Amino acid sequence: MNRILVVDDEKPIASLVRISLGNAGYQCEMAFDGEEALEMIGQRTYDLILLDIMMPQIDGMELLEYIRPLGIPVIFMTAKSDLKDRVKGLRSGAEDYIVKPFEIPELIARVEVVLRRYRKAQEQFDIDGLHVDIPSRRVEREGAEIQLTPKEFDLLVLFLRTPNTALYRETIYERVWEGEMEFGSKTVDLHVQRLRRKTGLGDRIRSVSKVGYRLEMKI
Repeated sequence: MNRILVVDDEKPIASLVRISLGNAGYQCEMAFDGEEALEMIGQRTYDLILLDIMMPQIDGMELLEYIRPLGIPVIFMTAKSDLKDRVKGLRSGAEDYIVKPFEIPELIARVEVVLRRYRKAQEQFDIDGLHVDIPSRRVEREGAEIQLTPKEFDLLVLFLRTPNTALYRETIYERVWEGEMEFGSKTVDLHVQRLRRKTGLGDRIRSVSKVGYRLEMKI
């Protein structure tokens, strides 16, 4: 699961971003000033940092100087909208620059694009005798191939890449079908049922009441 650090002294914005990214399947933590962020970065590993520029103690530009040698991608998330500020931010080493106020779907899309470039996720998974090779889109059990539809395979990969995370049905639909789920749609539930049956992961893919599904997996 990708771990993201949100650094912003505006607590309501940081909290909204944390909740939204959590619902999208990411593990999120928050820091409310540069010094707190610096301490957290020194103690933990992050896959991405969302960083405000104008903060007390240590501002975003200064913090980026520390982050850059660590190889952690950064997206600036700031109210500084002038072209010269955007250019400066990108030239300083940020992967992207999003101006407040922004729409959450746009932020999530930008996060996904940056993480794809930096993704260190496994390309192969083994779980309960099931072998999944993502590049070849092949699923096997004891050498015998299991035939999955394209959407069933994409659903399986989503679960494998977000283990032990409760995913909302709407989030699953958006990330697998790349659209907005219609009210009352049973598409996700039907695909999960077929995936459980074909893969034998019925005990692993758990229903989460009033939310959706979670793949239980030791990592």
